[in-house]
Amino acid sequence: MNSNQISKSEFKTKALEFFRQVEASGESIIVTDHGKPALEVRPYRGLSRSPLDVLRGSVMRYDNPMEPVAVNDWEAAQ
Repeated sequence: MNSNQISKSEFKTKALEFFRQVEASGESIIVTDHGKPALEVRPYRGLSRSPLDVLRGSVMRYDNPMEPVAVNDWEAAQ
């Protein structure tokens, strides 16, 4: 099982401990039910972030933006 995944029964007995862990580390925890992901516990992030801040760093490379794009170049088309 992945280190950030725990079963519902384990979560039930140690919920407060897991809440503190998520708050301190900022990483989410997946709660599983019979080995399948059921819930995600993650830190609250307010909606005050700018859309540009959310997208910052998501474009890896942008060469020749005016060059035509062939159908085979689109990952979504495949």
